[in-house]
Amino acid sequence: MLSTWNRPRILNRRGAMRLGALGLAATTLSALDTVARAPRRLARAAPAELPNIQFDVSDYTAPARTIDGTLFRFGPVYTLFVTARLTRLPSAGDRQVFVDALDAIEAAYPFSPDGVFTVAAYGVPYFNRLPGGIGGPLVARHMPRLLSDRARFALEEAEPAPTDVAPGNPGISKQTFNLPVVIEGNDLLLTLSSDVRANLTDVVAWLTGSDRLNGAGVPSPALGGLVGVTSTRLMFVQPGLPRGLADREALPFASRMNPASPMWMGFASQQVASSGPAAITTFQGNASARFTHTVAGDYFAGGAIQHLSHVILDLNQWYAESEPYAERAQYMFRSNPSPSLGNPDQLTDGGGPAFLPDVFQGRDDARRNAEGVKTLGGERRIGHVAALQRASRAADSTPIHIRLDGPGFDSMDVPDGSAQPKLQFSMFFPTAAFFERMRRYQSSRDLSDAHGVAPRASGVERFITTTRRQNFLVPPRAHRAFPLVEVS
Repeated sequence: MLSTWNRPRILNRRGAMRLGALGLAATTLSALDTVARAPRRLARAAPAELPNIQFDVSDYTAPARTIDGTLFRFGPVYTLFVTARLTRLPSAGDRQVFVDALDAIEAAYPFSPDGVFTVAAYGVPYFNRLPGGIGGPLVARHMPRLLSDRARFALEEAEPAPTDVAPGNPGISKQTFNLPVVIEGNDLLLTLSSDVRANLTDVVAWLTGSDRLNGAGVPSPALGGLVGVTSTRLMFVQPGLPRGLADREALPFASRMNPASPMWMGFASQQVASSGPAAITTFQGNASARFTHTVAGDYFAGGAIQHLSHVILDLNQWYAESEPYAERAQYMFRSNPSPSLGNPDQLTDGGGPAFLPDVFQGRDDARRNAEGVKTLGGERRIGHVAALQRASRAADSTPIHIRLDGPGFDSMDVPDGSAQPKLQFSMFFPTAAFFERMRRYQSSRDLSDAHGVAPRASGVERFITTTRRQNFLVPPRAHRAFPLVEVS
């Protein structure tokens, strides 16, 4: 999909329908609307001043709730990732138009799940458009730098992960979707979230020329062909929603999915304990961890890095008879101890519970599992969560990231054009270097090689194919519209 943010252009009926579909088939959207339900949330008055950290919305998505003894928090049901490229360097006038556009969205829709949460972020290509590029004096004067290496910026481009299909990873292949990863070149990422899918459709239509916002006549932003939309990716997160969609779409593995899980793979990743406070993910950090020289008052103070990946899930393989629940729980979490061995029937309705605790057992947990120390049957394993926790926690065990990921269902990058279950993955964290280290440890090929862990016993990597990656810088709210243009 390619559309242009251009005030004079009015969408025709076909264009409006395309935007309304958000990249999904009409039947899929109809199924989502039928299966999803309006969450019951605690009412909260809009803040007098919106948070400086753009993505600091956890206080507005209450309540968190205890399920099977573990506290979970579910964000807005729908999130739309809109990627775009610019056709030129924005001017000061363009910046003001974008400031006004973002303000108009927040004036039309409340800062709450039944309204719209909006986050604007910028890729390396954007900063290369500025005078001197990302290595020039303008960017260098303001860009956060690593405490561990002053020569490195907090924003660096994403790289293929060790288990991605890529020329630099010989021997890595996937059973079904054997597709190479692409490092995208977008300038801009808009992340729009709401419990109401129609709100997201309306905002995108307005940005691309509808001249109507939340039922009122509002001129669309006059950016004169500056912004070309390259993709829209819809994510949906709600307990039971993936299974409901799988049933309606008659997916072959539907009966083996847990009917309560918010995720395609049958577990829940929304544990409150698995994400840190917003401050720890920012450039200036907090008392638990700090990764850059940024301090209060700096241009990008309150900013962070956002990663966006597009992942195809091989659920026919994940839910195969040869992969009972007891195995899947260990792939996802760990084997020392396994969080659950599941039900006597290991396949029907997931074969076991979906809501399990994300227990931090130290950074050495993955190594002990790889050595087979007190694992089930003494088998050498590496669980997905245990591997991530080699790098994802501060010294006081606080997570140094906020996850924003969930199911998708579309045909993007699928060779035969069919709709397939996806993981729309995004995360906020302090530096690109931090994420690269965490993603390298997620693969844990060093432990697999050192301790002879069989590929089938190493996390969830063989069930996923990442086709796109990119890193973005999320500015603080005050500079969220085309940052640094006003000081260039």
